[in-house]
Amino acid sequence: MFENLSNRLSTTFRSLSGKTALNESQVRAALRDVRRALIEADVALPVVGDFIERVRRRATGQEIARSLTPAQTLLKIVQAELEAVMGPANAELELRAVPPVVILMAGLQGSGKTTTVAKLAAWLKREQRKKVMVASADVYRPAAIDQLRTLAAQVEAEFFEGDSSRGALGQATAAHREAKRRFVDVLIVDTAGRLAIDDEMMLEIRQLHESLKPAETLFVVDAMTGQDAAATARAFGEALPLTGVVLTKADGDARGGAALSVRQVTGKPVKFIGMGEKTDALEPFHPQRIASRILGMGDMMSLIEEAERKVDKDKAARMAQKVRKGRGFDLEDLREQLRQMRNMGGVAGIMDKLPGMGALPTGAAGMMDERQLVRMEAVINSMTPRERGNPAILNGSRKRRILRGAGAQIQDLNRLLKQHKTMQKAARKMKGGNLQKLMNQFPGAAPGRFPGGNFPRF
Repeated sequence: MFENLSNRLSTTFRSLSGKTALNESQVRAALRDVRRALIEADVALPVVGDFIERVRRRATGQEIARSLTPAQTLLKIVQAELEAVMGPANAELELRAVPPVVILMAGLQGSGKTTTVAKLAAWLKREQRKKVMVASADVYRPAAIDQLRTLAAQVEAEFFEGDSSRGALGQATAAHREAKRRFVDVLIVDTAGRLAIDDEMMLEIRQLHESLKPAETLFVVDAMTGQDAAATARAFGEALPLTGVVLTKADGDARGGAALSVRQVTGKPVKFIGMGEKTDALEPFHPQRIASRILGMGDMMSLIEEAERKVDKDKAARMAQKVRKGRGFDLEDLREQLRQMRNMGGVAGIMDKLPGMGALPTGAAGMMDERQLVRMEAVINSMTPRERGNPAILNGSRKRRILRGAGAQIQDLNRLLKQHKTMQKAARKMKGGNLQKLMNQFPGAAPGRFPGGNFPRF
């Protein structure tokens, strides 16, 4: 997400490199590029206009601090205004009501609403230690109820079956009664979606809201619809007392216009952002972190939190112990590292959160994609345990057998063996010492060091 906008803004700030002061004409020229970048990112036009005007007022006549270049000064202003557009901080869920706390989910058909219900249930169970029940008030599509039942089983949330023949309101009130009986902490109610906003839909969801009196009413919207997402959220907000927005499919949106538009257009905070199809791919929306990611400064806090949640600490400790004892780094170890990286979203997912990515050439991140990791793991899987432990025995016939089994090419195997050899050499140097150098040898890792400090260097 934000790749296009991040690349354009990085180019703009680099153009100010070497300047000793910011005059009005330089600010005006830079802001023309920023405006064009925001419009191309499909940010709502009123938001673009207000944003540019606020940055212009703050940047014109600014004195350059000794520790900052003019580019960094403008970058600091843009970062602050991006955060202001998206909200001052993460807007948390209101869960302090008498249980069961009701969360009502609204949205158009195809926005990812039902999947988001399951993701939110998983997040509440994992992060808030809540007992969660999910229920579907979409009595028009049996497939929606079946989908939610399947997803509830995956995330181990309680599912209210009910009887769709009693209608949406009857289904929802019955779910609320059952949630009380089972001493559930949070009840998430999925509602029917439509292809477009209509009076019947709005009447039904207003009735559900009046009956359930939810603590949270969240509007789920597809981030890939750009500024149309903000317009749709505003229409729902006028008909329903929304408390927040969830942006879905953000991992497939290279522009990011919805994330930058929704708060200012609707007055409602973005509370969560969906970054993938898996049930754990839902993140609280932190404006400060998103602004840093847009400006190429990375999002190390999110990366650390994701690593804590997804990296198998026991396996990592065993590998570290093995390396410290000088027992080498074989292809079994490399396969485990590949799996850990894929759990964290692959190379692209990690790079998106690392500082300095805006300084890489356009398209560099796309060259190190998930497919390379998948191919490397497939080649290792095609080997025997003996071959994984000692790649030196791989002769021509063994290589041909491995490639047939993996459906791979000889260059895939050669790349894997070269990568392993690099990591193995680093592992030998780490005997009894620090593993940091070994971690820097990850497959596909960007060469060189990432710029440190609060702001990228231009």
